[in-house]
Amino acid sequence: MIAFYNFCQLLLLVLTWPALILLIVLNPKYRKGIPNRLGFGLRQQLRPVLSTHKTVWIHALSVGEVSSAYPLVAGLRKEFPHLRIIFTVSTRTGLQVATTLLGPLVEKVIPSPLDLRLTVCHYIQVIQPDLFILVETDFWPNLLQTLKRKKVPTILVNGRISQKSASSYQKFAFFFRPLFQSFSHLCMQTDNDKRTMTQFGVKPESLHCLGNLKYDTSLQTSQRNLQELSQRIPPNSRVFLAGSTHKGEEDIILSVYAALKKMYSNLFLIIAPRNTKRRAEIGQLAAATDLSWQYRSEPQTGYADLLILDTMGELPGLYSLADVAFVGGSLVCQGGHNPIEAASGGIPVVFGPHMDDFAEIRLDLLQAGGAIEVVDQTSLKQALIMLFSSEEQRRKIGDLARAYIDIQGGVVNRHLAIIRKYL
Repeated sequence: MIAFYNFCQLLLLVLTWPALILLIVLNPKYRKGIPNRLGFGLRQQLRPVLSTHKTVWIHALSVGEVSSAYPLVAGLRKEFPHLRIIFTVSTRTGLQVATTLLGPLVEKVIPSPLDLRLTVCHYIQVIQPDLFILVETDFWPNLLQTLKRKKVPTILVNGRISQKSASSYQKFAFFFRPLFQSFSHLCMQTDNDKRTMTQFGVKPESLHCLGNLKYDTSLQTSQRNLQELSQRIPPNSRVFLAGSTHKGEEDIILSVYAALKKMYSNLFLIIAPRNTKRRAEIGQLAAATDLSWQYRSEPQTGYADLLILDTMGELPGLYSLADVAFVGGSLVCQGGHNPIEAASGGIPVVFGPHMDDFAEIRLDLLQAGGAIEVVDQTSLKQALIMLFSSEEQRRKIGDLARAYIDIQGGVVNRHLAIIRKYL
């Protein structure tokens, strides 16, 4: 499998190298990013390894995985203060968030290697990891197989397999089976995720169901940022926060909000789109609904009807300022987003019917009484009227959401129980 994979890589490079070079030269993003991910200057970025200190290399794909990794990295740093932690990220936005969020806890945050055999070998030679930890997903054949060949233990943490991904993995089982079997341990979020992995011949002793690391996530936005954000909210407001929204959801949310604003004059909306580049589009939708708005990234000029959060890394902490939260990607077919951070804020959680990627957490939260599921604009409006009409109901549902999170705690310690064997 790995030989065929590398042959295809080589063939692709031979056929497309003129276009690739032109793309790198003309696009500033690639002009800087590609050399970094090929490992140029890597030795200059990292200090030499001290023989008395062990090294853990942790890799995350993007912003969501960086956020998931935070409690584990904090736990590792607390238990092993002299541990050398190198953190790699695949995306540019993920790198920015990781630098801000994890920079104080790790030795270095750097771009991840492209999955070319020579590049991967160079990274391993420079980092010299005693342990490699992969967060959630982003499986790369050369990286995993080279780590295995060099006898570096590898652990998947917070592993999850969506229904869509599981179907794809099954179609190409010949490709993914060796990757999954190369891990020393696979720590999955749910029993369903664990069962899925057994279908790929992973040994039972290597599989663990440890829960979601975000159950142990403290609200991460700094107090200074929270104070700045709170100043954007009119005094005595009741805050409706729509987090990680997608195209097709904001128009529904804005229509409902415009109607509710006539009923509750102190209602205030914060929209945090999953893709911050869509901020202008959301502003246009607000204007069409006769609502005024401000962008978080721009200086405040009085108060508006809503705030569009167009910055990265601030959403988790923002739930502590909200009275009700909506979890995006769920009114449209996007699989939903993780409701744990919202529930951790001790506020009612509302989501749509498309929570396939977090099906077990969705069901658990509903059964615990900490969430409300809606199916369309009408039911969303009805749910919000019920919540904003009764402080007692908001407090009751929010307390049940927080209680569910508290019961699920201890995920970091369960991961550390496996990790510490290698340190």
